[in-house]
Amino acid sequence: MNMTLEGVRNLAAEIRAEVAKAIIGQDETVDHLLVALFSQGHVLLEGPPGTAKTFLAQSFATALGLDFGRIQFTPDLLPGDILGSNLFNFQTSQFTLTRGPIFCDLLLADEINRTPPKTQAALLEAMQERRVTLDGETHKLADQFMVIATQNPIENQGVYPLPEAQLDRFLFKLLVSYPSEEEEAAIVTRYGDRQGPRSAADLGVTAVTDGAKLSAATAAVGAVTMAGEVTDYVVRLIRATRANPDLSIGASPRAAVVLAGGARARAALDGRDYVVPDDVKTLATAVLRHRLTLSPAAEIEGREMEALVAEMVENTQAPR
Repeated sequence: MNMTLEGVRNLAAEIRAEVAKAIIGQDETVDHLLVALFSQGHVLLEGPPGTAKTFLAQSFATALGLDFGRIQFTPDLLPGDILGSNLFNFQTSQFTLTRGPIFCDLLLADEINRTPPKTQAALLEAMQERRVTLDGETHKLADQFMVIATQNPIENQGVYPLPEAQLDRFLFKLLVSYPSEEEEAAIVTRYGDRQGPRSAADLGVTAVTDGAKLSAATAAVGAVTMAGEVTDYVVRLIRATRANPDLSIGASPRAAVVLAGGARARAALDGRDYVVPDDVKTLATAVLRHRLTLSPAAEIEGREMEALVAEMVENTQAPR
């Protein structure tokens, strides 16, 4: 099936409306999730406990109508607990694949930084190539396979830093903060009388799309035009991170590719068939904050990554 950009915009509005039945506020986070969805990227949500990161991912998956899988990352989790394993069947005298929870459409990697890097690395191939290899045999994952991972800030107890190779595979790192006073009052009003666990379905969230529609939307986003001047702007912005003396590690070429893809999705959500520099600027911080590393001198000076990215965006000349 084919979908127009107006269809993509309408579909995004329907998904937003469904998620809003369960989630109060976090409009910008939901918009970034939609950009990642339509550009086939993965998202890392970071925030303190109790800010509805997990519930947001569950509500998003319910609205999409996709096969949902969840892994609760713990210190004793093993790679086989994520990928699955080949077990010997004594009745048939053959090995049979027992699939792990990664074999789904949308995977919630909950508290991903509470397991050691060895186990985190089990996601690398899946996130980059949408496939997993077990005992030398390759198994394909769903075309719409998407990872939404949550993590607590590194200052919390019992967490491990994510390896750079894994961080680079996330399109966005989104910071989920505490709600405003008005939003928090609305949350208490809506949920304060509820006892026990709740699900998105309990709150009326229903599927408004399916895999076929999402594939059509993704194809429509891929056809959005990016002029050569905007492409050059993306490349210059990424290369500026490698020349910045306040950074010891800059962004990779993958960052330029995913930023361009995200900008196309951002344009589509606005109903445009072409990318403008503001699409790039809007996404730059979420794309870059987890890919860059401050230099020791910048850390001593107390430089903040968001401010540094904003400076580079401001100092990189955009096409008119």
